[in-house]
Amino acid sequence: MHKFPNLKNPIHFLATLGGIGLAPLAPGTAGSIFGWILFIVLSHYIDFILGLLAAVAVLAILISSEASKNLVEKDHKSIVIDEFTGIWLAMVPVLYIASTQYERILYAVLALIFFRIFDIFKPYPISYIDKNLKNGFGIVLDDIVAGIYAAIFASSITLYLI
Repeated sequence: MHKFPNLKNPIHFLATLGGIGLAPLAPGTAGSIFGWILFIVLSHYIDFILGLLAAVAVLAILISSEASKNLVEKDHKSIVIDEFTGIWLAMVPVLYIASTQYERILYAVLALIFFRIFDIFKPYPISYIDKNLKNGFGIVLDDIVAGIYAAIFASSITLYLI
């Protein structure tokens, strides 16, 4: 087996978000923050963010599947493209429920915090998916569900406070 990740391999490069997944401390959080910042920036300039999210999710599944093909630990800590997808999903409601800068900041911070909590602690069904779906789809799906949970909690709190 070849060394993983090999950043000269385009699949490994994308799976680790250009090496962000190699962060010595909390690579999942580093990948989430990168995705969070990129979503915030792009959402100010493009109108097709939902289409881009769908494309990112499909690519993340394909890339995770290929990157983990020869790994014993399928959801390797260096693979962080799944966190990127999950945080983007968690951030989508900000486009619809926040109208002021304060509301957008509140929502964005809550979404990031809740996403990391759900991704780390893996309440059901995230834990079930993480333990039982050992392929590219499973690697990404647990983060998609964490993103949905984060969106629900962040939306609820933001709407309550505004």
